[in-house]
Amino acid sequence: MTNSVISPLPGARAGRDPARAIKRGPRSMTPEAVAATQRERLFDALVHTVAEKGYVNARVSDICTAAGVTRPAFYALFAGKEDAFLDTYRHGTGVVLRMMDEAYTDADDWRTGARAALKVLLDVLASVPAFAAMAIVEIDAAGPLARSERAELLGRFARFFAEAPDVPDGLVDTVVGGVYATIYSRVSAGRVADLPELLPMLSYFMMAPFLGSEGAAAELTVRPGGERVVPPCAASDTDEVFH
Repeated sequence: MTNSVISPLPGARAGRDPARAIKRGPRSMTPEAVAATQRERLFDALVHTVAEKGYVNARVSDICTAAGVTRPAFYALFAGKEDAFLDTYRHGTGVVLRMMDEAYTDADDWRTGARAALKVLLDVLASVPAFAAMAIVEIDAAGPLARSERAELLGRFARFFAEAPDVPDGLVDTVVGGVYATIYSRVSAGRVADLPELLPMLSYFMMAPFLGSEGAAAELTVRPGGERVVPPCAASDTDEVFH
């Protein structure tokens, strides 16, 4: 796989992660480094707080406490809760898309690449349940700007169908919407861990409009397997999860 540097996914760490303690004293961090560290901690804290309490009930003070960051520092970075949510969402979905892009690009053909990108999406969401809850479910409560961001994101998934056989206009959007709706139903039901098991069925659903039911049928026989894909700083099945 392409070895580009990918940022940690928001929610993959605790906001008060000791490894990101602000250094003080003669070798203290620069103001720019302090702000960058505080932003990362607030990203993580917002994801965990929103996943636990819901967007509506999550207060700025809750997010600051979870991050170990003061309210003045929060407002130096964000205009408010909505702004922080949108910034976290944009950053997190950007991380996921870059991982999907790498998997797609490394594949030998469209079918393999589309399946690989889908596997990344399902595995990454399953590995960071708090981000899945925040970005897939709680975005509905975050207002019209957030829902507009989601619509723009779903449009960007068309890149994984650029090399597919031609289909009627609008069909790609329908396929993307169907995949998203299926993921939403699992996440909203608290079944995030089940997402990787959807790979055969969703792969078939993605391929059938382009290859026909017979051409896509092989997808149903491929059982999910191989190493799970996790974003930077997320724990694998054999790692200890940091709480």
